[in-house]
Amino acid sequence: MRWDIFCQIVDNYGDAGVCWRLARSLTSLHGQEVRIFCDDLPTLNLLASGVDPEIKSKVDIQAWEASFSNTRHPIQGPDVVIEAFGCDLPERYLASLLIAPKKPIIINLEYLSAEPWITEFHGKPSPQAHGISKYFFFPGFQTNAGGILIDPVPPESPISATTIPASLKTSWQLLRPNAKRMSVFCYPGAPLLQWLEDLGVLGENFDIVLTHGQLEQLQFSSGHPNQAITLPESIQLIPIPFVSQDEYDWVLSQCDFNIVRGEDSFVRAQLAGKPFIWHIYPQEDRAHEVKLAAFLDLYLEDASQELKHAVIAAMTWAMPSDWFDSIEGWNSHSKAWRADLLQKQADGGLTARLMGFVA
Repeated sequence: MRWDIFCQIVDNYGDAGVCWRLARSLTSLHGQEVRIFCDDLPTLNLLASGVDPEIKSKVDIQAWEASFSNTRHPIQGPDVVIEAFGCDLPERYLASLLIAPKKPIIINLEYLSAEPWITEFHGKPSPQAHGISKYFFFPGFQTNAGGILIDPVPPESPISATTIPASLKTSWQLLRPNAKRMSVFCYPGAPLLQWLEDLGVLGENFDIVLTHGQLEQLQFSSGHPNQAITLPESIQLIPIPFVSQDEYDWVLSQCDFNIVRGEDSFVRAQLAGKPFIWHIYPQEDRAHEVKLAAFLDLYLEDASQELKHAVIAAMTWAMPSDWFDSIEGWNSHSKAWRADLLQKQADGGLTARLMGFVA
C-alpha cells in the first residue's frame, strides 16, 4: 500500500521522531511505500541522518508544500493518510483526495498515552462531512490499544564501546572509568542545575552526557549565560553534538540513567532497560500530570512500596538524595519492565497493529 504521513513539528524533535520511526518501520519491515510531508525538513533529515542509507532511501521525504504543489506531475493517490497528532491536512491536498477515483483511509494518529480511557476510543470512526473514512488510532501500552513503536529493538546487553558512532568519539573519550553515566534531554522548566548540585553530594562520580543545546539551557537557567557552570568535582558535564535517532538510541544504551522527554525518547528509554526520568511536556491545564500518573500506575504496578515512592519522587523532580538509595531496585525493575513491554508488543507493536487495522 501507499502511505502519506503528514507531520507538523510542534515539540522540536519528538513529533518528527515518531513519524520517522513509523515510516522506516512501514517500509523496512512491512514493504510499504511511504512518503512523509513535513513542515520542518531540516529537523527530520537530521534525525534520519545516521540511518543505514538503504533504509533511508526507502522513505520519500518531502516538504509540506509538495503534497499539493506538484501540478505538472500529479502524485499517485495514497491508500492510507496519517494525520500525525491531529494535524490538519492541507486543503488542496484534501481536495485532490475528494476527486480521486479511489478514496484512502485517513488515520488520526494520536499521542501515546497510558490513560485507561484511550482503549474506549481506539479504532473508532471519526465521521467527516467530506465522506472519506477517518479513524482514531491511539498508541498505548495496553494490549487493546494501538501499541508502541519498537523498531529497532535494542539489544538487551550494552553495545560494545568499539561501536562508538563517529560523531560521538570525541565526547566519549572524556568519560571516566570510575563514573556512572547519565544522559540528559529535558525541557527548560526542569530544575536541572539544582538537581546536578544535589547529585554531587552523593559521594560518587557522575559523567553527565548533555544532548545538543542542554549546556546552553543550563547556563541560561543559572542566570549567568556567559559563564561556565560550577559544580562539585564529582560531576563532569560532557556536551555532545546533535545526533541522529539511531545514535541517540546508542547513547541511551550506554548510560546507567537517562533523562528523556517527548514521546520517542520516552519509549526508547524504556526499551534500553535503564532507570529514567520522563520530563513530560508541560501543559497549561496540567493534563501532563494526569498522563504521567497514568503511566506510573502501569509502570509501578508490580513494584514495592519503597520503589514506588522513590520512582514517583524522581519523576516529579525530587532531588537525587531523596531517592537514589533505591537505584539498584529500580535497575532490576527497569529490566523486568523492558521484558514485559516486549512480550506485550510481540505482535510487532504499533506498526503491525496499524497494518492490521487498515487491512
